[in-house]
Amino acid sequence: MKTWAVLLSLALSAQALALDLTPNEQAGKRLYRHGVSSSEAQLMARVGASGMSVPASVLPCASCHGNDGKGRAEGGVRPPSLDWQRLALGQGERQVNGRNYPAYSDGMLARAIQHGVDPAGNALDPAMPRFELTLADQRNLTAYLKRLGEERDPGVEDGVLRLGTLLPANGPLADAGHVVRAVLEDGLAQINQQGGIHGRRLQLVVADTGTDQASAELALQRLLDQDQVFSLITPLAPMLDQQLPTLLEQRGVPLIGSTPRSGGSSQIFDPLPGIASQLLSLAAHARSALGLAPDGLRVVYAGNEQAALAEQVRERLLQQGWATPAIQAFDGQAIAGAGIVFVGRAQAFAALAQALQAEGREPYLFAASSQVAGAVASLPAHWSQRVFLAYPYVPDDWTEQGMATMAGLQQRQGLDPRQASLQVNTLCALRLLSEALKQIGRDASREQLVAALEGLHDVDTGLTPALGFGPGRRQGMAGAHVIAVVLPGPRFTAVAPYRPLPDNP
Repeated sequence: MKTWAVLLSLALSAQALALDLTPNEQAGKRLYRHGVSSSEAQLMARVGASGMSVPASVLPCASCHGNDGKGRAEGGVRPPSLDWQRLALGQGERQVNGRNYPAYSDGMLARAIQHGVDPAGNALDPAMPRFELTLADQRNLTAYLKRLGEERDPGVEDGVLRLGTLLPANGPLADAGHVVRAVLEDGLAQINQQGGIHGRRLQLVVADTGTDQASAELALQRLLDQDQVFSLITPLAPMLDQQLPTLLEQRGVPLIGSTPRSGGSSQIFDPLPGIASQLLSLAAHARSALGLAPDGLRVVYAGNEQAALAEQVRERLLQQGWATPAIQAFDGQAIAGAGIVFVGRAQAFAALAQALQAEGREPYLFAASSQVAGAVASLPAHWSQRVFLAYPYVPDDWTEQGMATMAGLQQRQGLDPRQASLQVNTLCALRLLSEALKQIGRDASREQLVAALEGLHDVDTGLTPALGFGPGRRQGMAGAHVIAVVLPGPRFTAVAPYRPLPDNP
């Protein structure tokens, strides 16, 4: 019950962080964002040239103009900004497309909203719904639109933009938390020394997750409600994996960093490919270079927490043309198959290799390096060049600038080069976030940040293949390098370079 109380508090407290609005303005905000009348009666809107009537809740103002009122292009239509200073105050005549228009008054605004006619008497685009509002609803909506330009998202102040992260100070992940914090603080210091972004200094707020789920939930609540951070970056809180996507959706908070094991959301942007995408690159190599038949792969997972990921891998293999790969849990037994796609941790991977060898079997083994690399050195020569690992990036991806960035970071912060993987992951997240912040300008909002991240393409990090997102795409890469393991040693040989996969659900 305590967990759900915390989650409910997180979901509802967004209202308390909003601009201090009067009751009428609050009612106008509800109408603007959700199409709901202050009287609770259903509002209707007429759409298109035919005037088809639909509930206003289906097409609230914010669905096209955005929560910030700035408008965003969709379907070839660009809704205008609803900044009241631009529309009405002190501007007299406005000029649009070389034509002069009278400024909006309260009455002119009501006519535009309800009848689709601008102050000059011109019909507005038919794509704009015409809302059937009561006098009270229209007054409430007008009152809120006059305040809309003043409303800022949490964490956005005149000279500061606050970012938050969740990192453990103690426990088995404390060392990793120290690395992530050092990289973030160093990167933000470099940005701030150059004047910040659009005149704002970037401030990092770090919350200690503690060692259990309850303490991590409270830390997240403090970040969002008390510290009011604008977005999250590279949190290290596996105990929140199940709840985090839902909470971010509810609060509209963007996260740039690793995707939780339970899956992503529209608010989470992961610079690097997920395990499933990496394993698909291995499967493509198995088909093209190793000649495995369409029915030659079996998906094996170790641990109940890996079952959902294994099923995702199986489904994506089906999409890529593999013939219904079998899926099987590993519990110490040998497993038949020409090729095994493994999902699980290093210890279980080593146990699987041992069980197979004891039965005289030598299938090809495919796994993500981030999951099993710790077991490779202990594998016997029996497995030489029969183990293939997926790596999102390799040393050949590093440019001179990228190597200089890493060397400078490690020297300034005293970081161990053997932790380069974690350092690169964090640097990539920071680079993507800073690029998106530069694009959205000074009037920053969370909604704009999500749109800017979604529009990033071919971002050169100097440390990885080019990163980018897109509509519905929330991982910066779609695939991995394929590396063969030579034993004893181990030695690692690149056998297939990174190529983006054709589909990245």
